[in-house]
Amino acid sequence: MCGRYSIITKKKESKGSVRAAKLLEKAQADNRFNAAPSQLLPVITNQDPEHVQFFSWGLVPHWAKEKAYKHKSINARAETITEKPTFRQLVNQKRCLVPADSFYEWRTTPTGKQPYRILLKDEGIFCFAGLWDEWADPDTGEVFDTFTIITTEANELMRPLHDRMPVLLHPEEEAEWLSGEQANEHLLSLLKPYPSEEMKAYPVSTLVNSPANDSPEVLEPMAEQGDLFS
Repeated sequence: MCGRYSIITKKKESKGSVRAAKLLEKAQADNRFNAAPSQLLPVITNQDPEHVQFFSWGLVPHWAKEKAYKHKSINARAETITEKPTFRQLVNQKRCLVPADSFYEWRTTPTGKQPYRILLKDEGIFCFAGLWDEWADPDTGEVFDTFTIITTEANELMRPLHDRMPVLLHPEEEAEWLSGEQANEHLLSLLKPYPSEEMKAYPVSTLVNSPANDSPEVLEPMAEQGDLFS
């Protein structure tokens, strides 16, 4: 799954998503070191692919009876998005990119859960594949925009940490994910594990456990005996 990530907007030159990085800079998006569910975070939608918008993380379907929907989805499984009522219309009509530069996952150890930061080897910006929806208040007409991040099976790097990982798109796949009126076999084929050899991971402190800790200290590596990635 994916329950936390970071977005450091000013990055060095990389093979990552140059377009997303430029759109983030244009939108004057703040750095987020510990982005968490329910927060307003930057997305790029298929309906407005030239601008960054800020949606709440945790999808509230348009058919929900109230904004305080109890079953908000922060993740959607790639294998079932064409089947689940919450997602099957969205995969055809409301796809989005979710810019990030890393995400976090927790490994269970004898002494507790150890958080790791996972990122591209060149530390560039990338985009998760996502879905979005809008919920309209029947009384006031207020529109509430939300999104979810699509997950897939873990690659070799991720397996020691979790059996799932978010879908990271290569830069050339981003426009494909946003384009087209309906999901087809090719689009769905993009929802695959990212190559392990292009990624790295390192342990970080438990500061990341609290969304209140949204500072550069969250990114700092920490030593761990028997590090999986040494």
